[in-house]
Formats: sequence, structure tokens, C-alpha cells
Amino acid sequence: MANIAFLGTGLLGSAFAEAAAKRGDTVTAWNRSSDKVQALAQFGVRPAATPAEAVRAVSRVHIVLKDDAVVEEAIAAIRDALPADAIVIDHTTTLPALTAERAARLHAAGVKYLHCPVFMGPPAARNAQGSMMVAGPKALFEAVQADLAKMTGRLEYMGERADLAAANKLFGNAMIIGLSAIMADILTLAQASDVSGEDAIKLLGLFDLNGMAATRGANMAKGNFTPSFELAMARKDVRLMLETVGQRPMAALPAVAARMDQLIAAGRGAEDASIIGIDAVSRP
Repeated sequence: MANIAFLGTGLLGSAFAEAAAKRGDTVTAWNRSSDKVQALAQFGVRPAATPAEAVRAVSRVHIVLKDDAVVEEAIAAIRDALPADAIVIDHTTTLPALTAERAARLHAAGVKYLHCPVFMGPPAARNAQGSMMVAGPKALFEAVQADLAKMTGRLEYMGERADLAAANKLFGNAMIIGLSAIMADILTLAQASDVSGEDAIKLLGLFDLNGMAATRGANMAKGNFTPSFELAMARKDVRLMLETVGQRPMAALPAVAARMDQLIAAGRGAEDASIIGIDAVSRP
């Protein structure tokens, strides 16, 4: 079993540390709020007073922190204590540009660093479910591949480009957040229409959302806006939605309507509704 450290024991970091200790790893953890580390003692996790204390004599350091700035602080705090062969595994959701710069700087200094953001919540982390993406040197990935596979239901190596996992993490979170906003608007429509929210959400089961994302998304990425649902007609439907909800607050559809109006004014009304993504792609 491995001797590892976790820096950051919020909801996700705590779940990872708990699961690792239950698998038999020797786990040391540090967090700015010491009570969160102390709560892990029941699972055999040893608390550390400082990041440097946490990483002495470990083979892996798992970073699960808030953002780039805190990651930089933690890495600076462990540099002098980090064993030469230890691999730093950063699970933090970070800015791709800063991730690439950080990886280049650390690799040049001889620090072994992989960026490994995840799509999972605490229950998934405790039960090795969800997905983990990895970006960085292939040799480093292969050295820890078996260990990372124990932490997740799906492990995806994105390649050596250091910012690829960071970028894909933002893609995924954009989908999660965007879908939540649209579901909020659907629930508002249901409320305004005297339909139960549960029944409104059941309607989504009639759609193959994965198929729609694959086909419509691929066409959008290629700049193919051949109409199957004309923008002008889609805008009419959005008007009906907004009129139905009246003065109730909406999360996403008013912004969609505003963008549609811009494109219709520019003469794009006869193209597919997916033309709202025109500025993100180049047409062939």
C-alpha cells in the first residue's frame, strides 16, 4: 500500500482521503481548517499541521483545493519537503492557461506533476465512481495509472498537453451548469402552467439528449447550420415561453432570446436554431 498525502479536505478531498485510508493506504492530510482533518482521524487519516509536514516521505501528493491561487500557495509550501520521486496529482478545477504554465514551470524544476480533475461528488469519490481525466507526461501517468484507477469509475488519459484536462473539465461543467439553468426555466414554465415540476422533468425522458448532443453538437462544431428547426421558428417558441412565465425570474432563456434577436436582425432567421453558436466556429 502507498504512503500518500492529501492537501485540501473539503467535501471532495475528505471523501478521497477516507476512501484511500479504507483501501489500506497510509494517508496524511492537511487543510487550512484543522477540524476538517481531525474528522478524518476515525478512518485512520493522520492530520498534519502544515502542507510540508503532510508530504514528507510520501510517494504521491493529491491536491484538492479551491483554485489556482491556493494551488500555487500549497505547492510553494511543500517544495522543500517534497521527496524527489513523489508525484503531485492536482485534482483542482483550474484555468487552462495557468495550468499549462504551472506544469511547464514545475517540470522544468524537476517536480513530477499531473493535472487530474474529476467529474464526481463526495459519494462517488468514496465509492470509486465518476470520471477522472489526466493530462501530462505519459510516463508519469503510467507510473500512477493503477493507483488512479482505484479512485474512479472511469479514467481518461487526455494526452501530454498539460492544459487539456483543465479545458475539458470546464467543458463538462459548462454542460452541467447550463443544463441546470435550462431545467430551472422548465420548472418555472411548469409552475406558470400549473403543471407539477416532477411531471415536467419526466418529459426529458422522451429525448435522447446524448444523441442530440452528439449529432447537433457535431454539426455546430463543423459550422453546418442546415435548418431542421429554423431560428425564426425557435424564437417564436421562446417568445411563447417568456410570455407564459410572465414576470417570474428565468435563468437562461432571456439571454437565449436576446442572442436569437441579434442573429435574426443579421438575416440568419432561416438557418437552424443552432446558429446561435456561429461565433464559436468557422463555416467551411
